[in-house]
This record gives sequence, C-alpha cells and structure tokens, in this order.
Amino acid sequence: MSFEYAQEVSEDYEKLFKTERGYDVIIFAGENEDLKEIHAHSLILCSRSQYFCAAFYNDWVEKKDGKFILKKPNISSELFKIILRFIYCGKIDLTDMKGPETLKLLMAVDELNIQNLILCIQKHLIDNQSDFLQQNLIEIFQTVYQNEQFIYLLNYCLEKVVMIINSDKFINLEDSLLEFLLKQDDLDLDEIEMWNGLIKWGLAQEQELDQDVTKWDQENFKIFERTLHKFIPLIRFYEISSADYLNKVKPYEEILSKELREEILKFHLVPGCKPTINFLPRRSVDSILINQKHVALFASWIDGNDEDTSYTKVPYKFILLYRASRDGNTNAAFHRKCDNKRATITIVKIKGSERIVGGYNPLEWDKSGNNKSTKDSFIFLFSDRTDLKTAKVGYSNGGAYSIVCNSYCGPLFGYNDLFVNSGIWYSNPVMKSGQYSYPSLVGMPLGRFGVDDYEVFQVIKKPLNQNSI
Repeated sequence: MSFEYAQEVSEDYEKLFKTERGYDVIIFAGENEDLKEIHAHSLILCSRSQYFCAAFYNDWVEKKDGKFILKKPNISSELFKIILRFIYCGKIDLTDMKGPETLKLLMAVDELNIQNLILCIQKHLIDNQSDFLQQNLIEIFQTVYQNEQFIYLLNYCLEKVVMIINSDKFINLEDSLLEFLLKQDDLDLDEIEMWNGLIKWGLAQEQELDQDVTKWDQENFKIFERTLHKFIPLIRFYEISSADYLNKVKPYEEILSKELREEILKFHLVPGCKPTINFLPRRSVDSILINQKHVALFASWIDGNDEDTSYTKVPYKFILLYRASRDGNTNAAFHRKCDNKRATITIVKIKGSERIVGGYNPLEWDKSGNNKSTKDSFIFLFSDRTDLKTAKVGYSNGGAYSIVCNSYCGPLFGYNDLFVNSGIWYSNPVMKSGQYSYPSLVGMPLGRFGVDDYEVFQVIKKPLNQNSI
C-alpha cells in the first residue's frame, strides 16, 4: 500500500518560502523605489529551474559569505515573488492581475525558463484578457513572433490577422515582421486583404508619394516598387479574383514585372492555366471555387450553427482531396482519392454562373453499395458564391438514405437529392417512407445540370491548442 501527501508537501514548502529560514540566495529584484531584497534557497531553485541551476553552477552570479547574490533589475519585486512562490509550491493566482502586468510576468518567466508557467500564462491571457490582447495586438505580435516558446500567443495573433492589417499601427510594422506575416500559409483572410494591407504599409513608408495613384509618374512607380520589392513575391496573386485584381491591384500594376502580369492575365483568361511565376501555396483553403469565408460558414454548419453567417472561428482544416479538372472527372478517380476518409465536404460550381451547391458527409465514402444514416450530413446552395447571404443549408432527416455509397457514382446525398454519375450531375429527389432525405432548397437545380468543376475536401478537427486559442 502506498500513500501520497503532495498537498502537505506543497504547504510545507510554501511555509519555507515565507519564513526564508536557512536561505542561501539573495535576489535584488526591481530598481529604484521598487528595489527589494528577496531571500531564497539555491537547492530548491536549481531543482525547479534550469536557469537558476546554470546561474549558480556556472559562476553567472556573485557569491559572497556563502550566499549567492543575484541582481534582476528588469523584473519587479512583486513579479519575482509570484514566480518564486510557484517555484516553491506550484501555486499561482492570476485572477486579479491586469493585462500589462500579466504580459510582463510572461516575459519574466520566459527569461527564467519556467516552462509550465510560460504555457499557463499564455492560456490565461487568451482566455481571460482578450480585450487587452486585441487592444495591443500589434505590440504583442512584435513581442512574440520570434520566440518559439510563445506559440499560443503567436497563433492567437495570426488568427486575428485581419485585425492586425486593419489596425492603424499596421503601418509601423518592421520589415522583418511584415515579411514573416506574408510568408504564412494558413491565414483566415482573402488575399486581396493582404494586398490592401501591403499597399497601406508601403504608402506609409513613402509619405512623399501622393495617396492618389492616378497622379503618379514613372518615377513614383519605381520608388514604390523598390519599397515593396521583396514583398511582392509573397503575394498570392492567383488567389485574387479578377474583379478585385481589376479594382485593387491593376492601379499599381506597374510595380509588378511584365512576366508576372502576363502570367496573371493568362491565369484569368485561359481555363486550366497553371502559372509558372510567383505560384505559391494557397494561403487559406486550396480551392478554385471557394475562399476562407465559405470555409468559416461551412464550419458553422458542421457545428450546427445553421443561422450564423458571421462565423469567424474555424476549428477545422479543409484539405483538398479531389478536384475533377485536376484528377479526372470520373467515378473511379473520385473513389480513388476520397474513399475511407472520414468527414468530407463536396463543392460544385454550376456551369456559367456563380452558383455553387454541394453537401457534407460526416461519414466515409466507399464502394460498398450501402446506404448510411446520419442527422449530421447536409446539402447546401449559394445563389451567388460571392455573397454569403445567399446561402441555404438543409440537414438530413436522419433517414436510411442520408449518404449513399456506390461504385456506379461519385458523391451521392440522399435518395438522388444531389449526385454525380460519370461526370454528370443530377438533382432528382425521391420520396422514401413518406419523406425526402433533405429539405427542398429554393434555387437548387432540378434534373441534370452542367458544372464547371467540383472539389472534395477532407474536414479534420484542429488540435485543441490551435482551436482553443
């Protein structure tokens, strides 16, 4: 039989911390009026912190009359006491600490390399100090982006990338930080927003340039090109719609190379054109049919928030499995790419229009010939994919034909509610047991209809540490 008295041990060490009996470390924390002398025990500090262990045994600190003398003017005495209490008894209370002090505490525990607290304080800031973080987003981003220990706060900042770009302080971003931001491949924003931010930043650096680009001469364009030269290759121009390119990029087009301009033009005018210049991984979802805003809305539907069109949190990754124009518009190609991968969403663009339709399958596709029942699947329609307000969604009634798996077709939702067979799409809902598999969506095509392309994405839940922050 064994017994544990961890709480009792913790309380005894807390008493030792308070009484300072037998101390052999003197710490001078803070400076000027805040300067305080704090006593501690080297054995405890070394056993709980690699920083102190290295400091005491590598002659980083002065030793006088048998006591280690440590000076930390950059850490206030109050913060140092909070840290020491955690070292001694594993207790910390951040409840009443304001955002600025909490951030200073984080910097201090990082310097002292106290790993558990680095993680704990970041989570506390994100969960309880969101107003402070958002009000100081640029400053915090600048503080954490080069420190791998602050991955939670960095991910938080990257999730708020639109707020960063729209901030008045964005123009003060250092070159290196702007470059870091542009290199990110997993940001929840449309690429045109990144371009708009880059232009805003560039104009702020060259204040002698007229804000009205129509008044620029060749020399002005040359100046601006030099300012943005190293950033232009980091813009995903092929993710920018032709309308946005015409309205937002073309006025500054002279700062792009002639070769890049020609590639962009071919990309928009020639179906299936694969660019060879400045072709980067898509920053958000790898799709030629939808963007990150659609993904956010799909995520809300997957979570059951079918009336929420302002959903911004995306707790899922959407990984492209299949694109008909790329992988072959056949049943076999679909099954080869998509079978036995749980949770997929199918996106179909109706030919010659901005309408998209599709469906979500929380189960697996296969060629078994079986029908599958679920209440979590849905079909959807966008009358205009450029306007989220035109979206409609209908969930399965949970009947036997929610999802149909067969080798003779690709994705099949309901009893013929929406399906593809040998590259041809159909919507012919059939009533079974007195009801349809999915509710009728006004605007959904009926019968056979042509499509420009269709894509299938696997939907994977993000790890908790990416999702909760």
